[in-house]
Formats: sequence, structure tokens, C-alpha cells
Amino acid sequence: MPLLRHESEIAFISSHRFLKKIMISVAVVSALAITGCASKPQISNSTRVMNSPDYYTVRSGDTLSGIAARYGLNYINIAQLNDIAPPYRIYVNQSLRLKGSAAKRTTTTQPITQAAPIQRQTIALPTTPSTTTQTTSRPVTPAVAPVTTAPVITATPTSTSLRWVKPSAGPVIQQFNPATNVKGLRYGGNLGDPIYAAANGQVVYAADGLKEYGNLVLIKHIDGYITAYAHNSKMLVKSGDNVTAGQKIAEMGSSGTNRVMLEFQIRLDGKPINPANIIPMN
Repeated sequence: MPLLRHESEIAFISSHRFLKKIMISVAVVSALAITGCASKPQISNSTRVMNSPDYYTVRSGDTLSGIAARYGLNYINIAQLNDIAPPYRIYVNQSLRLKGSAAKRTTTTQPITQAAPIQRQTIALPTTPSTTTQTTSRPVTPAVAPVTTAPVITATPTSTSLRWVKPSAGPVIQQFNPATNVKGLRYGGNLGDPIYAAANGQVVYAADGLKEYGNLVLIKHIDGYITAYAHNSKMLVKSGDNVTAGQKIAEMGSSGTNRVMLEFQIRLDGKPINPANIIPMN
């Protein structure tokens, strides 16, 4: 019995040592495994940084900050290297310098030399008076050019075989006066008073085409004479009619004027003459 117990103890001790060795081995293997895992390189999820070239050509979609991040650079340094001011805009095909140091700009200041103050110059006036100088003691009255009107050329009556009669029995209310544009005699009367041909002749005009004369009759006579009868209310002849001295040709009126009257004119070769020098006035 003692022998069996001793063998049993020996077997127990041996098995215990074996288990201890196994446990130590497991521990060593585990430690090695953990150490191996710890030394295994880790894959970083951070952005992969590329080696930056000396110069970079901007492509579509690039930004200054994106280029800087791609090469692990500071975009402000890139901006300074390339003289790019905020807001740091870049353009396609632009060449950017990525390496080097930004030289600090030195600004040389020059003192501003203030210009000499402008001095007033005294200009001496000429002592000799010019022709346009006016004295205060004698006011100059501007010369006014005299207004001249073109003289009305009148004709002198010539001897003729015509027999003249009065064109109206009414009174003469205005005499011949070319200066006031009265180129004949003006007779007063009543509306419808008879108007007579002053001499034998032919009617060459009977109409109202000249508004200032109203209804106008023109009679052509021999020796270059023409008589005119203006402002009629009614015309009793027509162009082409032959008339005799004293024949009623119209009736007095106010056409072309503001009162009832007859304006009677005599023209010799187209020039007005004073009818009072030819026709009877009584």
C-alpha cells in the first residue's frame, strides 16, 4: 500500500508538471501571438500625402486648398509663393509654384515731396487803352443800324387814248401811299354798291386766289395798263370777258379785309401808279 501511494504521488506530480509546462507553452504562444498582432502594421484611413513637385499646373476642379492638402502643404504658403491674394482664386492651366520660400516683399517708401504752393501771378494790364475799352464817364450808346425798307417803284403815267372813269361813286377813304402798303385808292361805301370798269379792256383774272385781296378782278388795257378791283362781295365778270369803261363788273364787299370797301389800283408795266393822277376825282 505505501508503494502504491508513492507511485500515485509520483504520477500526480508528473502530470502536474506536464500541465504546468503546457500552460507555460500556451502562455508563451499567446504572448507571441499578441506581440505579433501588435507589431502588424496598421492601415491608416487618413488621406495619402504625395510628394509635391516644384510646380503644378492647375486643372479643372482644382482649388488652392485642395492642391495644398494633396501634397501636405499650407495653401497660404502656396498663395504667398505665387502672389495670390484672398479669396485665393486660381485658373485652369495656371502654373503654381509649390516649393521654395516666399520672399517677403519690401516696400520702399519715399518721402512725398509736397509741391510748392501755387502763387498768384499779377498780370499787368496794358496802359494803352484798346479800341474796345469803354469809359465810365461817357456811356456808349450802341449804334442801331437804320431800318430801311425797299422803296416801292412807281411808274409815271404816259399819254394814252384810254378814257378813264371813276370805279366807284363812294368817297375816297385812303389815298395812294406805297410807304404804308396802300398801292391805290380805297373807296368807302355799302355792301353791294356797284363797281365799274375804269376803262375799256379785257378781264384777265376774276377769282379769290390772293387772300389779302379777297374777290379780285383784273382788267388788262392797252398801252401796258392793268386795273385791279379788290374785296368785292360779288364778281359779275369772268376771265376773258371784254368790258367797256363804266360797265358794272362787281359789287362792293369786305372779302379779304375787315370793312366794306373797294381797293382800286392801276399798274403800268407791272408798277403801281397813283390813280388820282389819271382818273377823275370829282
